[in-house]
Amino acid sequence: MNTENIDIELVYALPHEQTLLKFPVPVGTTLGDAVRLSGILAKYPEIDPEKAKYGIFGKLSKADVVMREKDRIEIYRPLIADPKEVRKKRAEEGKVMKKGGGDA
Repeated sequence: MNTENIDIELVYALPHEQTLLKFPVPVGTTLGDAVRLSGILAKYPEIDPEKAKYGIFGKLSKADVVMREKDRIEIYRPLIADPKEVRKKRAEEGKVMKKGGGDA
């Protein structure tokens, strides 16, 4: 029986609140198992572990990925609005997006 653990982190952010959990998991734990072990699902019941999107250090990852020492799991929330549709709507309304902070 393997009793060796690795340390990982899990982050989840809402507009008004951010959660960072640091905890050990057994070697060989998958991303999906780590999410369940973290206790985050009890704190945020709106997270559907089957439908949620996950990343490790900003790279989209699947639930069956095996965790490594010091990995940081990120749980992504669904987008409120499609960025392409927002830009398209702005263009139709004649609004111009400015780049930079200087005088034009």
